[in-house]
Amino acid sequence: MVVNQATGQIICTAFGKGRVHDFRLFKLHRLPMLPEQLCLADRGYQGMAKLHPCSCTPTKKPRKGKLSKAERQHNRNLARLRVVAEHVNRKLKIFRILAERYRNRRKRFGLRFNLIAAIINCELSLSS
Repeated sequence: MVVNQATGQIICTAFGKGRVHDFRLFKLHRLPMLPEQLCLADRGYQGMAKLHPCSCTPTKKPRKGKLSKAERQHNRNLARLRVVAEHVNRKLKIFRILAERYRNRRKRFGLRFNLIAAIINCELSLSS
């Protein structure tokens, strides 16, 4: 899922059959992103810099080591920016599409997910 940082609206979504890791979906679907567009991701997207030059992931703590103050500050600043996408995930979980097991037809999951994303985008545009 691609979220607009300024407005919090959902721009693009991608789905897989069954349980598929987010980074694998990113590699398979090649979501439409400009090379100069900043992409904020979590630790699950290690190696994203190889696919998207302007990406930013948190620094991982070395085994039996500590992060420097600059690395910790970088991680905090990144978390402050990423919280917008996490709030969108929360809104999707309120509709129970992501919170629970999907028990309906698999073919319609994408349609329903996109409809819920449109409802959320409509709510955000009305509140602005």
